[in-house]
Amino acid sequence: MKYKLLVLDVDGTLVNSDKEISKQTLATLLKVQQMGVRIVLASGRSPFGLQPLIEKLELRNHGGYALAYNGGQVIDLQNDQILFEKRIDPKMFPYLEKKAQKNGFGFFTYYKDKLITTNPENKHIQDEAKLNGMQIEAVENLSEATVFSPCKCVLVSDDEQALVGLKDHWRKRLAGVLDVYRSEPFFLEVVPEFIDKGNTLGVLIEKLGVAADEVMAIGDGRRDFSMLQVAGLGVAMGNAQDSIQACADFVTETNDKDGVALAVQKFIIAEVRPTDVSLDQLNAGSRHALMGNLGIQYTYASATRIEATMPVDKRTRQPFGILHGGATLALAETVAGLGSMIICEPDEIVVGMQVSGNHMSSAHEGDTVRAVGTIIHKGRSSHVWNVDVFTSTDKLVSSIRVVNSVLKKR
Repeated sequence: MKYKLLVLDVDGTLVNSDKEISKQTLATLLKVQQMGVRIVLASGRSPFGLQPLIEKLELRNHGGYALAYNGGQVIDLQNDQILFEKRIDPKMFPYLEKKAQKNGFGFFTYYKDKLITTNPENKHIQDEAKLNGMQIEAVENLSEATVFSPCKCVLVSDDEQALVGLKDHWRKRLAGVLDVYRSEPFFLEVVPEFIDKGNTLGVLIEKLGVAADEVMAIGDGRRDFSMLQVAGLGVAMGNAQDSIQACADFVTETNDKDGVALAVQKFIIAEVRPTDVSLDQLNAGSRHALMGNLGIQYTYASATRIEATMPVDKRTRQPFGILHGGATLALAETVAGLGSMIICEPDEIVVGMQVSGNHMSSAHEGDTVRAVGTIIHKGRSSHVWNVDVFTSTDKLVSSIRVVNSVLKKR
């Protein structure tokens, strides 16, 4: 496959205006991971704030990554290992807090599942805590409360002119130590030098040995510009600012019209045939699905023949050690489903319609059965597969007929 990493901004990109992942986007991203593409969430949110999305997208099951705090931390989600991080020296906090107080700005930072602030009543701070699913911890002096090294801190004000003035001042005064930028009209974020999504995406792809041409990135805001430039394919959302759209390779629909799903379908799914995906990737991508739970493994795949194996063990046997007929039917549908996907056109999808089987003999616990699927009818609207299931000694256990319906994608 051309693309190995799919990098997604979150707010304004992955999630819609209701801060939710749409059904079409979720289905598309789960499918592309089963094809072997790994997803990277690149967001200003904290790791804690990303957890609901990580769970929903099943990123831990598929070897995903997170660039939290706009790149302040790079996390391998399979084992929660921090691959890279850069933090603010706590000694800088008295100076930062003094400036915030002098200008009448709100001030906060993040720690695990808490948002720590001296301004708990500020609406923007309350909204940020809600977005990240964090509890607000109110303190009188943030400098004294910050006995850790944070990845970023944020100044808050509705006075945009004042925020811009402080940003310009700090970019000169703090150059080489800290960087500052406005992530929202009312937020001025302070991060360590070097930290942005593009720089830390570069660190990640170097660690993974992935070329920039094998990366697709999608975003909508100013903080996404650098990662769109690093990626081989940079995609701007339809709701992105004009300057972001102008620098992107492609502009998709808005986040309320499944822009992420449409871009992924166009540049990854439509360009990849199932035969382009290795059996190892197919098996790995399905290990948490039904076939993985039953121990089913593909062993051969072509346009006319599919083979897979399944162990007869506690997952697939009846109470007295005999292979369960329902597991055999699931094995047959798994085989026929892949076969139909291979021979379908890019604009077609496959839906299982009917399965019927004849069980001739038994297989016992400790054995491994082998399914061989061959197509016996390939029509415009349906495929018919015959799937024979054998024991390890080639005794025929079941002969199963599977009918798949072929539909055009909408």
